[in-house]
Amino acid sequence: MKKVYIGIATLSMFALPMVAAAQVNIDEELGTTFGLGSADLESTVINIIQWILGFLGLIAVIFILYGGFMWMTAAGNEDRVSTAKKIITSAVIGLIVVLLAWAIVIFVVNQTGDVTGA
Repeated sequence: MKKVYIGIATLSMFALPMVAAAQVNIDEELGTTFGLGSADLESTVINIIQWILGFLGLIAVIFILYGGFMWMTAAGNEDRVSTAKKIITSAVIGLIVVLLAWAIVIFVVNQTGDVTGA
């Protein structure tokens, strides 16, 4: 019975924004009212994706610095050195994945821009 209540509460949380959005008067200046500007959807989505990828890249660099700090303060402890190496290796792999994702986004945007004539 507890699962039913949790399910109903979850569904009501998803339905509540729809009820609230139904009362908003949608006009042409709605984007400027909320400070979103008048940019088209494509550039807005691209900006959001680039912001997210930049944030993830920043997190990867912070993990690289953290791993380096752990390595420098290990004082010869082999367990801490191996943990630091794993953190640095994982962070570098994550940074490579983020950079490749950014390159894929730029490639797809350029290709779809050529197709649509934009």
